[in-house]
Amino acid sequence: MRNNSVFITGLGAVSAAGSDVAETLNSFRHGKRNAGQVTLFDTPLKYPVFEVKRVPDEFFWDGQRTLSLALCAVHEALKKARLDDLSEFRVGVCLGTTVASQLNDLEFYTSYRNTGSAPIAAADRYLKGNPAEFISRKLIAKGPSLTVVNACSSGTDAIGVALSWLNNGLCDIAIAGGADELNRIPLCGFASLGIMSMELCAPFDRDRKGLNLGEGAGILVLETKNSMIKRGVTSDLYLAGYGSSSDAYHLTAPHPEGIGLKTSINKALNDSGIAPHEISFVNAHGTATHDNDLVEGNVLASLFGKDLKMLSTKGFTGHTLGAAGGLEAVFTAAGLREGWIPASVGFINKDDAIPLIPVREKTNIAGRYAVSTSLAFGGNNAAIVIGKVWRGKGVCCSLTT
Repeated sequence: MRNNSVFITGLGAVSAAGSDVAETLNSFRHGKRNAGQVTLFDTPLKYPVFEVKRVPDEFFWDGQRTLSLALCAVHEALKKARLDDLSEFRVGVCLGTTVASQLNDLEFYTSYRNTGSAPIAAADRYLKGNPAEFISRKLIAKGPSLTVVNACSSGTDAIGVALSWLNNGLCDIAIAGGADELNRIPLCGFASLGIMSMELCAPFDRDRKGLNLGEGAGILVLETKNSMIKRGVTSDLYLAGYGSSSDAYHLTAPHPEGIGLKTSINKALNDSGIAPHEISFVNAHGTATHDNDLVEGNVLASLFGKDLKMLSTKGFTGHTLGAAGGLEAVFTAAGLREGWIPASVGFINKDDAIPLIPVREKTNIAGRYAVSTSLAFGGNNAAIVIGKVWRGKGVCCSLTT
């Protein structure tokens, strides 16, 4: 049975590729990559990164950049969903992150290491920095709130949790996705792992040298059909399915045969009630690290065939960690709605060890379903299926909001 009961009524995104969805699509359309050296903090590391250059004053939250990015994307998504008043609905908030919940209290850590004590203001800021609780409080939302910290699959897992809330009647509307800021700790951490590139990243390319870090937020507004009817809105997109799995193979590396990734994709397809041949494209995790791209490329080829239309959008945003799944869900939904996907920027040379070739140019797509994948440290894997409402005979709710 096909799962088409949870609709996507709003999309919001902020990243180096753009301050909103429209600006992002323009960057995609023209292959524009907004990368450079770090300006947000002092560091001797010269790796290129993808920074958000401007956060509007209305969303600026002093000392909490992740919250500012989340607010920016949530605002856009709610506006697109035409949700000005949440008071009549049970609204859940589920956001993924990594930095915001554990890595951005350098003032506290530095003071404690140097003096044995730390200013209480830093601890207070940390306790108030839970992204889902923050957004829920700001919106006075009457529903569950949860922050998922599951490394780089956090944003996708948060969307999956929100889907389960809606399917099980815990809320009428859910705000779901991910947000993460560029921060000194992950920059140093990924550099120490030797998986960052001094050049702009090249996902799935034979000569890929590693990832670039980025920052941003990607948000979906999800709601039931009953909620849409009550509000008098419709949508052409829905969240069809979600799957997750941990292969528990290695702390930072994927299983060589991609067992966990394959399982999560199959779960998402089964949850959606569709077959692999119905997928029009895959927005891959595609970090441009050797192991990730090798494993992911082979898994996607085995499941969908060598002619699959596939891309990685990290060439436009960098790896945004906990925000990646949220941003890439937005990009996947936008690709279905717009009927095209951008070139997998950075790719030039085919890797003979990877059966697939990502799209090299702006590519039209005509199918109804797409997959977005996330791979994470700790062996975590997650995938979602997004569907586009069929405009044929006997199907309603086919108008865009």
